[in-house]
Amino acid sequence: MNLRDVCVFVLTALGFCNHASAQTDFNEVRYTPRATVFCLNAPTAAQGNLKKPKAVLRLYRQGSGGEAYETLRMHKSAANRWTASVKGDLKGTFYTFDVGLGETPGMFATAVGVNGRRAAVVDLQATNPAEGFHDECLPRLASPADLMIYEMHWRDLTVDSLSPVNNRALKGKFLALTQPAMIHYLQQLGVNAVHILPSFDFGSIDESTPSKLQYNWGYDPVNYNVPEGSYSTNATDPLTRIREFKLMVSALHKAGIRVILDVVYNHTFDLDHSNFTLTGNKYNFYRFTPDGKPGNGSGCGNETASEKPMMRSYMLQSVKHWMQQYHIDGFRFDLMGVHDIQTMNLIEQEVKQLNPQAFVYGEGWSAGACQLPDSVRALKANMRHLPGVAAFCDDMRDALRGPFNDDTKGAFLAGKPGSEQSIMAGIVGMTAHPQIDYTKVNYSSKPWALQPTQCINYVSCHDDMCLVDRLRASIPHIADSDVIKLTELAHTAVILSQGVPFMLSGEELLRTKQGVHNSFNSPDRINAIAWKNYSKYKEVYDYFAALVQLRHEHPLFRLGSVAEVSHRLHFLEPQSCVVGFSISNASSPLQGESWQKAWVLLNANNAPAEVKLPEGTYTVIGRQGIINANGLGTMAGGTVRVAPRSALILKQ
Repeated sequence: MNLRDVCVFVLTALGFCNHASAQTDFNEVRYTPRATVFCLNAPTAAQGNLKKPKAVLRLYRQGSGGEAYETLRMHKSAANRWTASVKGDLKGTFYTFDVGLGETPGMFATAVGVNGRRAAVVDLQATNPAEGFHDECLPRLASPADLMIYEMHWRDLTVDSLSPVNNRALKGKFLALTQPAMIHYLQQLGVNAVHILPSFDFGSIDESTPSKLQYNWGYDPVNYNVPEGSYSTNATDPLTRIREFKLMVSALHKAGIRVILDVVYNHTFDLDHSNFTLTGNKYNFYRFTPDGKPGNGSGCGNETASEKPMMRSYMLQSVKHWMQQYHIDGFRFDLMGVHDIQTMNLIEQEVKQLNPQAFVYGEGWSAGACQLPDSVRALKANMRHLPGVAAFCDDMRDALRGPFNDDTKGAFLAGKPGSEQSIMAGIVGMTAHPQIDYTKVNYSSKPWALQPTQCINYVSCHDDMCLVDRLRASIPHIADSDVIKLTELAHTAVILSQGVPFMLSGEELLRTKQGVHNSFNSPDRINAIAWKNYSKYKEVYDYFAALVQLRHEHPLFRLGSVAEVSHRLHFLEPQSCVVGFSISNASSPLQGESWQKAWVLLNANNAPAEVKLPEGTYTVIGRQGIINANGLGTMAGGTVRVAPRSALILKQ
């Protein structure tokens, strides 16, 4: 029996894998108390690109500092595959690989020491929360239209001195989202899914200096399959970050809130020192220009190659790891347009096999010129080839607030005409509708969504000005009272649309980032949500909560299919900066819907708007910043007046 067969025999005997998976997966460490087997994919060493091809395993007592207490020569067990088996219980031991390019924790480290430079041998099952982790039961969704997504960074949301997190040691940490007061806040707001910013181990924070003021959103991946240590209470202990991340997810699940993870597979922190490169996998994981330079579709100096078999397999295994180990409920793909269509479809299929209710969406664009043809990329224009995946709707976003590339230009909310058709397209989830002229939609000449649930509607997110700052930048000398009105108007359009609604955390508290457009590394004084606003602007929070509740309670606002939307939703004749629509329940009643018809009228003008409605009696549900599902009185049809910069919501 040769060495390769011995390794396969050992792995199989210990219950780790079968013959095929031993050769093809990226799981680099297989631990039992009796022995640990280390497996490394290292084509540089295997192909003889070095003068003396070899792979070395080093074992350490600590996660940083000190010398290796043992250095082992790894053995070639298959093409591009190197292995080493170490007897005894190695739990708590740290290790690195070295193929002659420098030490690395490997591509698929699942536990690491401080700053992620050494991987750790751990028993991941020992990190599971003690109660209910495997018995979580989230409310079933009829479709993704039932989601109300709240994008948040736990640090931004909780680090302020007045946040509901009273324990100072937990502010800004994963555990902040386990605190009952924080959970209660999210529940009262009505969100049923949180989109958390990148949570894997990233490169721009020094975890060894927790007292130092430092901040980054984390779009600079190092170890894709390990939680970031700076958001744990002890970055030096590999188990702490894992356990605390799981506790965060579990607490949200127990409250009925799904967890969607922001993933950044489109580039790495750098190319030359990435774990892909240091294991000799550079050309299996990245794209290069014809003259050999790194591609830059990410705008960050490199772009990964999802169409290459090893990168595709890596992405598939990584998302499965987050679902199986951490119970993640969905994924938001950063710069999804860098990835290829086939890979995204495979990911969506794999994710749905693990959890049929899981949701996958992303940015349908790139940040630079990709080394992959547009025709095969997961771009917004190609969503018809990605039927189970959703994309952000910048059409509606910019129709509401103005273009991304000029913060001083306004649109609908600034009272500037011309965006009405784009807003109408967003309201039907960028699907085909007989009343929409797509030649007048700002970025799309035709519908790009097969179903409204492929469309993520929003007005702001983490990576640009929040809405309050954008309103102040695009509408000179705007009064505080009008900022409130337009904030409520914008989110009425988003939350009562037929797409999947998405909001940036803190918008319900009139969040400001002091005018900073890209606050990826700004300090807490810029990024932190000011909780003094909770009492100062309680009426705004109440409006948001009532708006979300309205969506949850009435299926008319979350029809979920293009056929239903085309049949039931009818637009009024658009006016300058006025959009109105009705949704009917009359011909074929929806299950659980008590209203016969809903009307939503949006007026962005700084003057009342007159809108013609059919004769009859209407119950006012929302008017001038107040929503009451039981009604705010009645009004007669005919010509109705909609107050300036506000929404009028009616039912029949």
